[in-house]
Amino acid sequence: MTGTSRNRKAALQDLSGDAVLYRLSELALEFGAQHIASTARSIAERISEGRFYVACVGQFKRGKSTLLNALIGHSVLPTAVVPVTTVPTIIRHGEHLAARVRFQSATWADIPVDAVEEYVSEGKNPENVKSVAGVEIFVPNPLLETGMCLVDTPGLGSVFAGNTAATHAFIPHIDAAIVVIGADPPLSGDELQLVETISQDVHDLVFVLNKADRASAAERSAALGFASRVLETRLKRPIPAIFEISALDRLEQGGPEWDWGQLVHTLEDLVRHSGRSLVRKATCRGIRRAADQLLAVISEERNALRRPVEESEQRIAKLRETIEEGEGGMRDLGALLTSEQQRLSQVFIGRREVFLKQTQVLAQKELAERLRSMSHGRNGPAYRRDVNHLAQKIVRAQLTPWLEGEAKYAEDLFCKTSQRFIEYGNSVLHRLAETGIPDLEPLPEELGRKQSLRAQSHFYFHVLENVAAPASPFLLVSDLVLGGLGLRGGIVHDARDFVDHLLEVNSSRVQYDVDERVRESRRKLETEIRRLVREASEIADRALCRARAVQAAGAPAVEAALARLHALDCEVVRLSTQVVHL
Repeated sequence: MTGTSRNRKAALQDLSGDAVLYRLSELALEFGAQHIASTARSIAERISEGRFYVACVGQFKRGKSTLLNALIGHSVLPTAVVPVTTVPTIIRHGEHLAARVRFQSATWADIPVDAVEEYVSEGKNPENVKSVAGVEIFVPNPLLETGMCLVDTPGLGSVFAGNTAATHAFIPHIDAAIVVIGADPPLSGDELQLVETISQDVHDLVFVLNKADRASAAERSAALGFASRVLETRLKRPIPAIFEISALDRLEQGGPEWDWGQLVHTLEDLVRHSGRSLVRKATCRGIRRAADQLLAVISEERNALRRPVEESEQRIAKLRETIEEGEGGMRDLGALLTSEQQRLSQVFIGRREVFLKQTQVLAQKELAERLRSMSHGRNGPAYRRDVNHLAQKIVRAQLTPWLEGEAKYAEDLFCKTSQRFIEYGNSVLHRLAETGIPDLEPLPEELGRKQSLRAQSHFYFHVLENVAAPASPFLLVSDLVLGGLGLRGGIVHDARDFVDHLLEVNSSRVQYDVDERVRESRRKLETEIRRLVREASEIADRALCRARAVQAAGAPAVEAALARLHALDCEVVRLSTQVVHL
């Protein structure tokens, strides 16, 4: 070894962990590997500040955002948003409440805390059209003072196996996790797969059964027993106690304590005893991952230089063929599913007709029974308002459970019809993986098998307040005169018609709302799969450009490029040995 080489090796070994990650990021950019560079740079930024990430993960609707709001004592995260976008939100310590958003262009912008929903909710930022990479919220809180950051990850239920795309991309950043489960069901297959993936590199897992107030003691006991058995089997290690809590009760300070104190004590212990260790592990994990990925890219570049250009072009051609077949198959499948959607629309119409026929009889019967017990002492116009408000109440009581039932029925149908998309998408992904091109690494290995309705319901009860009171001076006078004579038959007759009208209007709107949710959910699913194919196509374009550059380079340039790759390969290997010294 020459003196220069020894000095360079010593200098590399003296680098701090964040400096190693910054250097790996620079090398990744030289090869156009943006995803490697971005991940390495992000980890370097936060470990240089001694921050570690505790991610809150779990199925959509588990109450993760409410739990985090309760932990920090501020309602800074939007809740009851259906659904969240693929934007992780990081809560970190600050002297005062503040927030900022990071865009995919790597630029930051300060935003008001109450504007966070504009960037992380599906309603305000559909399909992440604002190109948000992440959001940070600064909160003055003792729990966060020494480096712990809480992370609200998108709920599961996207097309990606085990998590949404953003949760999948965020896994390398997770240092510890709060896993939020429920009583019904305790753990989905996607949740279990995500926890198993995280546990490969993360030891500190805190398990929470949220919404304990909504389940009986027997239901909670069964859920805890099932979750413990399954988790210990899959993780191959004992799991700690699962804390039973109600985050909403805690946030509103209006319910029992449950295991809240134990949860907070566990997190405080994590900060006190494991904070520095978690930062060190994050550094080692980040260096190891970035180095391994970068070595794979260098290896592919070297192989492209050494193999005949014809072979490189054959590989690219195979990738392009797979992409073109995927796009063609999506078009054909889309046409078939459009036909299926039309069939489902007719199914919803038929179910509405059956509901309406049955419910009109029940609603009219209930109206008659309630009218017999209603006070007749009020004047005609007041009596009309009372009767019509009663009609609204009766119809709303009939429609609410039906809406819930129709949504569940639509969810089951959507799961079945979406399977053809999922199976086809997975076949495309498997064929892309067979090309062996490392740039495809950011794409998911497989699409999630179970789908759910991902579009928000826009149904609201059509009250028709203008009908609930006399609509003209003539009717007002008539109600006053006839009411004074004790003649209320006209009002009752109008109320019966009002019940039928409310049922007609609102049942039609329920049927339309459910139908539209299925259409929109299918469109979102199809869009995500098409985006995967489009990303693969862009990767193919970059690979083809490199292959053509090799072809035009000539023998001397190829030898020089190989020598450079060898030097970079050696540097990355040396940088990766920093893991041992941290």
